[in-house]
Formats: sequence, C-alpha cells, structure tokens
Amino acid sequence: MNFDPSDPVNPSLRSLSRRGLLRASVAGSVAGCMAGLGASDLFASPRLGPRLPLRADRKTKHVVLVMMSGGVRSRETFGSPQQVPNLVRLAKEGVLYTRLRTANLGHFGASMSIVTGISEARGIRDNARGPDPTLFEYVRKDLDLSPQDVWIATAGGAQQVNYAYGLHADYGPRYGATTLDSDGVFNEEFKALVRQFGAPRPFDDKSSKKVDAMRAALRKAQGGGKVAAREAEAKARVERYILDELGGGTSELRGAGSSDAKALRMARNLLSVFRPRLIGVVLQDADVAHGSFNSYSEVIRRNDAAIGELVEAIRGDDELRDSTSVFVVPEFGRDSDLNTRRGLDHGDGSDDLRFVSGVAWGPDFRRNVVIKDDRRTIDFTPTIADLFGSKARLAKGKVLREIYA
Repeated sequence: MNFDPSDPVNPSLRSLSRRGLLRASVAGSVAGCMAGLGASDLFASPRLGPRLPLRADRKTKHVVLVMMSGGVRSRETFGSPQQVPNLVRLAKEGVLYTRLRTANLGHFGASMSIVTGISEARGIRDNARGPDPTLFEYVRKDLDLSPQDVWIATAGGAQQVNYAYGLHADYGPRYGATTLDSDGVFNEEFKALVRQFGAPRPFDDKSSKKVDAMRAALRKAQGGGKVAAREAEAKARVERYILDELGGGTSELRGAGSSDAKALRMARNLLSVFRPRLIGVVLQDADVAHGSFNSYSEVIRRNDAAIGELVEAIRGDDELRDSTSVFVVPEFGRDSDLNTRRGLDHGDGSDDLRFVSGVAWGPDFRRNVVIKDDRRTIDFTPTIADLFGSKARLAKGKVLREIYA
C-alpha cells in the first residue's frame, strides 16, 4: 500500500509536525514489523509489579544468543583470528568450544535445533513451526516474562520466524519471542512518512524529561493507575526504539552481509531500549559462500565487527555491563574444499562441516578457557535456560556446566 501524507484524503495529517506524524505511525509500524505479535499485545503486556527474580547465584540478567546461520567454518573464524578480532577477544574473556557437533546439515533444521535443544529432522526447504518448544518459550513461561522481555531478530526469510515458538500444547505462541525481521523494521506506510519528512533527531535529555512529564500529567488526568502507567511506558519504549532505528540508519545498511548487520544492529538497539532478558539473533548471509569464498569471508569480517559493536554497547552501559552474557554459535560449518565456482558448499560430511566453534562470554563464566572435547550445538538451549533458572524439559542437549566460574 502506497501512502502519501499530502494526499487530499488525509487532510488531517498535513497539520501534524514531522515528529508528530512519525509518532502517529508508531503503532502501525510496530504492528507491521512484528511477526506473530501485534502492537496491541506488546503495549498491553506489562505485568503488575516488578520482574520476577532470577537465580540468586547468577549475575546474568540478560542474554544475547547469536546464531551464525548460513554455514560458517572454524577455519575462517578462530582458525583465522585476524578475521574475527572481536570473537577472539570474547573467547579470551570467556569460554571457547572448538568441537561443537552440529545437529543437522540443512539451514532450517540446524538453526531450529539450536533453539529447541533437539536434533530436528527438517529439510532445507521446510517452512513450518515444529512440535517442540524453543528456548524462548521455556524462559518466558518459567519466569513469567512479557513479550517485551524476549525477542528474536532475524536476518530475513520466512523460515526464520518459525524459531520464535513451536506448537507444543504446553507452550506455543503465548510464550513465543517477539520477532523482528531486518527487512521489515518499518511497514510501507511508515517508510513513506520517513521519505517525506526525514528522520527526526533523537531527543536530548531536556526534551525527554519534558515529554515524560507530559505523559505523567496525561495519565493523572485520565485516572492513572498501574496498568495505564505501564502501558504508557511500553508505548514510549517502542516509540524510542523506532526513533533510534531511524537515527541509527539501520535500514540504510547495504552491501555484503547487510541483512546480518541489520539484525545485529536491531539487537543492540533492543537491548539498550527494552532491557530484555533474552534476545536471539539469526544470521544468514554467510550462505553466499556457495558462489563466492571472498564474499563469504567478507560477511564473516563484517559480522565480527557488528558483534564487536554490540558487545561495546554492553560494556558501555552501566546496567548491562556486569549483567549480560553473550553466546555465539554457528549452525554448521562448510565443506573442506572449494567447489567449481570457487565457493564452499555444505554436503561432504567432513569435520569442517560437522564441527564448529562457539563462544560463551559473561559475568558468570570462566575466563580464557578452551574446551576441546566434543560438545553439541543442541547443548546451548538447556545451558541458557539453566543460566536463567529455567529448565528446557524436552531438550535432548545437556547443560554445559563447565562454563561456570
């Protein structure tokens, strides 16, 4: 649907300021960019009272899980440390696994296996939710978390929204992750407004305080109450997220690996605005390797830089710095040898394909430890659930207890 603010059928819009127009579109844009969860659900979801406590023996309150989907060999990551200086730094400050056995050799099933903790027998072209609960569902249900607390940012593609939740009767959509697609940050109406009026400048502290005071006065005039206050706060957070996305230029990222870069940038902004408990990030651009080894290597370098930006944002935030853990794990590797197109496929059954390297970094973990024994990518879901005090009851993986300090 094309939308023109100057269209005579929309005369009331012409009287709004640029910022007012953008704000008036927030609800619609959020509804358009969230798969499986409407804006009204997000706005109306805050709980009454404070967040439930997490495990008292854990410092971690927030987790980012980066799934390097698309197929990434260890040879181009920790086997080529000059390409991934940020991942190397994380490994030196955390735990590095050098032999993570993958669960599936097709993109859809391999990434789904990471979030369910089960080796999913799914083909590369399958596109349907599975019967098994995901990490996001376990954590949301056990900790009674709202949709604002659990997110998944994807690099694009209809398949990836299926990782937000499964169809198990005891879990399902009511416990799923709020999903953002990097190519659908804004719906078409919102994009048209941005093109027409330009992106607003972010509020400074003085302006933000004035707006907060106005919101408080409006709530008081309308009767106030805890529910009204929390719904207003939720809307304000979504508004700030939209404006931060515009100001940060996420939608303008281009070139090799741009979808991955957008997903990681969204995760960074989500973390700074919503302070969620759990964010999953699903990448995909490394699959360009089928046709070009050089482009594949460039995607790896760009993703490492984006992961570095995400971690630096965590380090620079007083609340997140000592309470956030980051996990990075590829879905599988790639073939040992180049194909006839000077690229890398994923079908030879070699160790380069079946074993990958992953990292666990955070305030509860050991430092500068390398685990060379075999572990599995399906071990990450039970491990992250355990970190939160949740339990991945149906997962087949095991908790990686050796990460703990």
